[in-house]
Amino acid sequence: MTGFKLIRPLVFGIMLAALGCHAQTPAQGSGKLTPELTRRVEVLIRAKTKVPPNYDIQIGPRAKSDVPGFDEIVVIFTSEGQTSKPITFLLSIDGKTLAQFSKYDISKDPKELVSAGDRPARGGPTGAPVVIVGFDDLECPYCAKMHAQLFPAITERYKDQVRIVYRDFPLDQHPWAMRAAINANCVGTQSPAGYWKLVDYIHAHAGELGGTEKSLTKANETLDTLAREEGKRQNVDIAALNACIAKQDDTAVKASMKAAEELGVDSTPALFINGEKLEGAVPLEYVYKMIDNALTASGQTPPPQPPPPAPTLQTQPAPKPGS
Repeated sequence: MTGFKLIRPLVFGIMLAALGCHAQTPAQGSGKLTPELTRRVEVLIRAKTKVPPNYDIQIGPRAKSDVPGFDEIVVIFTSEGQTSKPITFLLSIDGKTLAQFSKYDISKDPKELVSAGDRPARGGPTGAPVVIVGFDDLECPYCAKMHAQLFPAITERYKDQVRIVYRDFPLDQHPWAMRAAINANCVGTQSPAGYWKLVDYIHAHAGELGGTEKSLTKANETLDTLAREEGKRQNVDIAALNACIAKQDDTAVKASMKAAEELGVDSTPALFINGEKLEGAVPLEYVYKMIDNALTASGQTPPPQPPPPAPTLQTQPAPKPGS
């Protein structure tokens, strides 16, 4: 709503001052607040949220909540014809405590919240205890660096305990990233191994696509050629592959981008390790720690920590004779 500031959440368990005599304690979820209790609620909300005096506060009736000992009340702020979204507070049955807190559903395994779908995978098999879903942009230099350094280390250390899947998130500022994603998917539809071979190559040579003049037309032509050549190496149906490349259907890529945005992804690379989000450049040991925690939660034993590198023996050159 225009003109409304964010209401600062109240600390759970704020006590309303007990002023004067009170009516008999109402039953849980039993309707409209008394004028006296309505005022106490309004005064406290104004004091704690610093709502300007020109804001009207509408306080709804009690409704049954799923928090023992508390009802729900809905509060709406209005100013100059503009109305806020309803904000839910908790009011104790005895009318002495007002509270607000955030409730989150943790009934689902976080691993299930970020779908790997039927994407080509590398590393561990289907059902591996840890699944890493990476949202990738094939024109992103940071993605290329992560791809070259992080995943070889992970697959070497964890073997079949970790399964790796890429989903598409080509950024608008990268002109050939969408075509690269579509072409890789065209290959991957018929050959998961070919998908990863093509992804490996594009990430390793992204700076060369388009030539020295950085021509988008040349980059696109190169991407098409690379996809066709990889398809031939993988013995796929070339006619079907060519048709897919020519069509450049971005439906699946855009669906992946929408899913990423719903997960809060706004940059690449972005990883989800059994549903736990990891963004930006972080030391490898932090990634190992997240994977180890996910393995432990899955009832698996992480591999032993790698030994620290041996210290380098420093020597001094022998003195010259007579020195």
